Amino acid sequence: MKAGCAVALKLAVELADPTVDVTWIFYDHEEVASNLNGLGRLARTHAPLLQADFAILGEPSNAQLEGGCNGTLRVELRTTGRRAHSARAWTGDNAIHALAPVLTRLAEFEPETVEVDGLAYREGLSAVGVSGGVANNVIPDEAVLTVNYRFAPDKSEADAEQRVRAFFDGYDVVVVDSAPGARPGLTSPVAQEFLNAVGGDAAPKYGWTDVARFSALGIPAVNFGPGNPELAHTDDENVPVAQIERCEHVLRAWLTADRA
Repeated sequence: MKAGCAVALKLAVELADPTVDVTWIFYDHEEVASNLNGLGRLARTHAPLLQADFAILGEPSNAQLEGGCNGTLRVELRTTGRRAHSARAWTGDNAIHALAPVLTRLAEFEPETVEVDGLAYREGLSAVGVSGGVANNVIPDEAVLTVNYRFAPDKSEADAEQRVRAFFDGYDVVVVDSAPGARPGLTSPVAQEFLNAVGGDAAPKYGWTDVARFSALGIPAVNFGPGNPELAHTDDENVPVAQIERCEHVLRAWLTADRA
């Protein structure tokens, strides 16, 4: 993401007279709870800044255009038991052990691939956190499993919640965070013009990005930035210099093109 910011900062400094009216927006808290998102905060407090015909997010996309994004829903499943000394485990009821059937269900889950406006979005339902226990010699009486559902943009947040609750029927499910997806948004003339400038075919964005916020405002938006999304949050995360240079070149040419 820093590489995308570097590209935008360089262009913001150097393009004294672009052929379109450009607003450069840099913000914080993109990958945390949606209520903390900096772009959302701008939409609430400085809405005129986000009036636009088109938006480009510097999200890692291998320097190719990725359309739309999956939605995201995070829930917690809570199991309860009865505390006991671990030396007499049979006198208690282990809440962590009670999560085993849920974990098995998740391990056997086969994600769908859903085509939306010509792009195929792969879904995902994954355990991303487990907590429980009060001491190393105590049988836990409570455990919490955090699950993240990445859903295709043909579904609403309500649809996603309904599917998750049905999947975990019989368990206490609490929604802790949710954000809608966005359809590809490639039908507008300006989006098609930018796709032609980038070249190649558009791909789907599997993760959630702030194209969804622009989409909710009625503004077509796409993902275009340096970096391989498959390396995000991995130990060997890196960005090829060639992709940084390509993104800078494409954006510079598009922002200075004669549209008369």
